[in-house]
Amino acid sequence: MSDSEKAKIILNGKDYECPVIVGTEGERGIDVSKLRSDTGYVTLDEGFGNTAACESSITYINGEKGYLRYRGIPIEDLAENSTFIETAYLIIYGELPTRKQMSNFSQKVLRNANLHEGMMQFFDGGFPFSAHPMAILSALLNSVGCYYPHMVTNQREQDLEHFDDAAALLLSKVRTIAAMAYRMKNGLPMIYPKRDLGYSQNFLHMMFTEPYHEYYPHDDITKALDLILLLHADHEQNCSTSTVRTVASSGANLFASVSAGVCALWGPLHGGANMRVLQMLEQIHKSGDDGSKYVEMAKRGETRLMGFGHRLYKTYDPRAVILRKAAERVLKIIKLKDPLLDIAQRLEEKARSDSYFVDRNLYPNVDFYSGIILKAIGMPIDMFTVMFAIGRMPGWIAHWHEVASNPKGKITRPRQIYQGEPERKYVKMRFREGEIPSDYEADEHKSFGDGSSENASAKA
Repeated sequence: MSDSEKAKIILNGKDYECPVIVGTEGERGIDVSKLRSDTGYVTLDEGFGNTAACESSITYINGEKGYLRYRGIPIEDLAENSTFIETAYLIIYGELPTRKQMSNFSQKVLRNANLHEGMMQFFDGGFPFSAHPMAILSALLNSVGCYYPHMVTNQREQDLEHFDDAAALLLSKVRTIAAMAYRMKNGLPMIYPKRDLGYSQNFLHMMFTEPYHEYYPHDDITKALDLILLLHADHEQNCSTSTVRTVASSGANLFASVSAGVCALWGPLHGGANMRVLQMLEQIHKSGDDGSKYVEMAKRGETRLMGFGHRLYKTYDPRAVILRKAAERVLKIIKLKDPLLDIAQRLEEKARSDSYFVDRNLYPNVDFYSGIILKAIGMPIDMFTVMFAIGRMPGWIAHWHEVASNPKGKITRPRQIYQGEPERKYVKMRFREGEIPSDYEADEHKSFGDGSSENASAKA
């Protein structure tokens, strides 16, 4: 909080001072938490685009300069030197692990990969084959807690006591649930995780292994997937993370909170963005276009280029810069002749060189490149959002902990500006479809009494 800087609000000729909160990177916010009690007024900011809902120490974004930092460390450094699991530790606990801490954390994640046999029935007729993987993921993440009742007390002090185990358990089981949801939908036998494989390699093994033919991905494919997860591990107060924090503010346990995060992420305007990129590419291909006509249509405002530009970043999305190189490596390894990937590369080249897109900061974003990579390694489109959820799990876990461990925390309860009907009288059924008689007064509001036609009408 800044002692010297205050914000002044003038209402009806009277001055009100609000404290100014200053973040470690110089961000400034006006604290209006006492505005309603002092003035009777509230602020209106639909979509919360200009409202800080909390103070957090997990992730910093500067969209104007293209900065993204986890716990103060630039995303570029982590992408070059770290792994998803090490970055998950950083996000959850605030510091990079020592060698011993990393070993203990990795082993705890590895040991919790298997699902309780009681959960396997959900994959054997518990869901229809047509069920979306996100529906299965949300339901089963919530159900996981049922098998560990000591971690799901909904008493914050007790839930926090078991936080370390619950965090490792969720990080491990989320990928197992995801892989088994994919195999159930495709009528494939379940494949259990292996203890000698790393996090991302194990996931790909569970996804794509066939009977009598185990799948061991190329190292660069494993690294590309690990990189996608790392780059999605947290992104400040986005829709799903805000949902996790809102649910956590009620005192809900970690499992219920991250399950709600999955539901929020499922929306096409959030986690479904990279799916929309592939759907756009399919549409272009079906029309017989190679991407050139579509670009011109976008410039005329007749359509939108999915996967280009970002609400926060006014320059190149730093995650996209990293993933673009990974996408190039994956495509060279796979040598896949896919018309959709050819169209994607053509769109990228055009958008990066055309002044129309450059002047408007409509650069390819992380969703564009993650969609290309996931498509290239054989991930079906309905699993794209699931991959996002796996990656975002560390951030959700960290934000839950930040809310649950705050002794001064309050339950989230936004205000509203009511724009509905003013107070009005109840109109009885027999008068709703015609004009109300001029003598319609208080006697019409009396109780129906015994067996009146009003009662008969209601029963009918």
